[in-house]
Amino acid sequence: MPTPPSYDERLGVPVRWWLLATLFLATLLVAFLVSTPTWVALGSTAVLVVLVVAVFVGYGRARVRVSDGVLEAGQARIQVRHLGRIQALDAEATRAQAGRDADARAYLLIRPYLRQAVRIDIEDPADPTPYWLVGTRHAERLTAALTPARSSSGGITPSRDG
Repeated sequence: MPTPPSYDERLGVPVRWWLLATLFLATLLVAFLVSTPTWVALGSTAVLVVLVVAVFVGYGRARVRVSDGVLEAGQARIQVRHLGRIQALDAEATRAQAGRDADARAYLLIRPYLRQAVRIDIEDPADPTPYWLVGTRHAERLTAALTPARSSSGGITPSRDG
């Protein structure tokens, strides 16, 4: 029987994005109502609502989970025994790691609405990925969840960068 995850976060789209999309769609509806027949305005707006909901739900579906010795970030999975140094990054360090200091071979699971991330070095010789950069709302909690998971399968030294 699998144990419950020690960390589980869905990287859902924030409420402010939903509010902005709602206001934008309402504005479009009014513009369509003024310029087109009612059935065209309502039909067009309904199609756009479905499209926006699908995009937001799909984009926010990504999960970060630590469970049973495995780190899952989006569709990627890795055994925690292959993890090296783990760093919780603040907003400035996250921007640098995702931008000017990024390695093109790295695995990135970041979202523009997440200010923090965790950098996880990969020590698997068969994996060309040097590190994962995983966006999160709770960088310290993710680091804390990875520390005991990694410690039970080998040594680790978590650090705070920022």
